[in-house]
Amino acid sequence: MTNLSRQLLPLLLSPAFHSIPNIPNQFSFPNPVQLHALSIAKFAEELLQVFDELGLGVDNDVRGDGLKSIREGFASLINRVANPLITGIRMELIPLVEALEHPKPSNGFKPPVGTKSAIIYHPSITSLQILIPVYARALTNYTTSTLSHSTLASLLISVLWRALIALSHRIDINPSPLLTPESSPLPTAKKHATTTPSPPPISRFTIASAAVDCKALYELLAQLPRPSAGPESTRLAKEAVDEAFEGLKTLPTLLDIAINKGRSCTAEDLVKKCNDLTAEIPSLIALPIILRAFSCPGISSVSSMLGISEEEYRKGCLSGFGRAEECTVTVAQRVMDVLQTDPLANTTVIRWLEMALAETEDA
Repeated sequence: MTNLSRQLLPLLLSPAFHSIPNIPNQFSFPNPVQLHALSIAKFAEELLQVFDELGLGVDNDVRGDGLKSIREGFASLINRVANPLITGIRMELIPLVEALEHPKPSNGFKPPVGTKSAIIYHPSITSLQILIPVYARALTNYTTSTLSHSTLASLLISVLWRALIALSHRIDINPSPLLTPESSPLPTAKKHATTTPSPPPISRFTIASAAVDCKALYELLAQLPRPSAGPESTRLAKEAVDEAFEGLKTLPTLLDIAINKGRSCTAEDLVKKCNDLTAEIPSLIALPIILRAFSCPGISSVSSMLGISEEEYRKGCLSGFGRAEECTVTVAQRVMDVLQTDPLANTTVIRWLEMALAETEDA
């Protein structure tokens, strides 16, 4: 234990140990210093596995084998390596998902060189398409021990929550439907088969809506490893992560309904659809989407209806999944009270809030 700690200390103090690749600065990851530290952590993990097989270090009685402190030392060594690396990835991911709240303006837009797809994603999605495969491999190496799975769960829940906040509050700039073969102009015949095809004109490209970006984000984040369902210590963490992923998976459908203003649904079906979808999505995440889509003009900000600033609302009610759940009844009741006093308010929002409140109270 002493030898391992002595070897690990200079590695943890090295600036290279804390380096995480990003778009401006990409490099082999994990780098040599990180790999050296990970090899020591892996050795400690193998020793702990032997301890488990032999039942060593589990007795608090000092008259036992006396290896309790050594077991805890190996666990601490693993966490000292894995946790900073996992946290470093978390700090790189969060700004990218938070930026999804602000749509990329189409004015003066130029598609990236070599782009073939008709859909142009948000710059954050483009960056994540490069980084997520790298981070996924690294996180898989960092989390071979279940001791680091609580930190992994924290990363995933933080990133997923901020993604839900960003995409639910995003106001797309003139969102347009995706191009279909029927709506796209047919290509003209070329005189020479050997002619190099020219890229589609800018008018043929479509800036991705929040719904399209959300679906792409879910598919990217789904590549990241999740906490193990095996040990009791990580089972609850896995359940929380799975619920958060389910919310992000469901969100594009709600965003699509909002963009289309529920045109293909009757009023009754629309309320039922919103209620069914929000069973997987926190109510305070769904609320701004439904307000923007179905409320009367000028009533779309939850914070203004509460009489507080947007910053105060987000800090007080949207700091995490747990806090949002605690504030759901209070916020929903206040919003419903405001809407009921407005003769122009759409009844869809009020009826959805009534159903959400009834189900929350039952739970």
